[in-house]
Amino acid sequence: MTLGEALAGATDYLAGRGVDNARLDAERLIARALGLTRIELYTQHDRPLMQEERDRARSLVQRRGRREPLAYVLGDWDFRRLTLKTDARALVPRPETELVVERCLELLAAVEEPEVVDVGTGTGAIALAIAQERPAARVTATDVSADALTLARENAAANGLDLTFVESDLLGDVDGSFDLVVSNPPYVLPGELDDLEPEVRVWEPRGALLDEGQGERLAGQAREHLRGWLVLEVHADHARRTVELLRRLGYDDAAVRTDLAGRDRIVEGRWNG
Repeated sequence: MTLGEALAGATDYLAGRGVDNARLDAERLIARALGLTRIELYTQHDRPLMQEERDRARSLVQRRGRREPLAYVLGDWDFRRLTLKTDARALVPRPETELVVERCLELLAAVEEPEVVDVGTGTGAIALAIAQERPAARVTATDVSADALTLARENAAANGLDLTFVESDLLGDVDGSFDLVVSNPPYVLPGELDDLEPEVRVWEPRGALLDEGQGERLAGQAREHLRGWLVLEVHADHARRTVELLRRLGYDDAAVRTDLAGRDRIVEGRWNG
């Protein structure tokens, strides 16, 4: 079997199992299995594969065919300037969340040494990106899941970043005040779970998905810790309701910002209390 034949077979296999972007996923999986770049897949298109190479590629492709998220199969995922270890201990970092980081950096631009807390850090994506791109920032990352927090610590060490980690239900065990509180809280309603893709519904941690009022509780708690901004990533259908919540709680300048597709995804408010 040549590399090209393996690539074609993997693409057909994944497409037959309902995987979106089957060709792209097949390229990334086979490139990882063989230690090649995606361009090298085509420059070596006619090269016969050794049995060991075929076995490695088959193992990764079969995992993806079971609808395991691509990021979990690969074991890492790019987020802004970071490469993060990814596995079933935490949600896969989404591209939309990169815009949350961008907005946080804008809000912190005038603060010389900002103090920031990322609530429900998961892989550590938001906290680590802010720490990397604002070296003067003092960043705390919390999660109620000890497993997720361990993963975030591993990512901090791998990227050479120094953060404070606190195992906490939202801000319950966090001390101090902050210039910015940021979170991507769970926002899938129980009735929506069955409509999600298997990659999310079956593989990603349920506690990080299901909305049990965490965002509303956080908005209330944050007032005890804030001297600046609260930034939340939310479901597009819930954004306007979240803005109204912040206004009722006494936040100033509550507003919605859209993602690159024009969907309402970021809600922010300033606390002066």
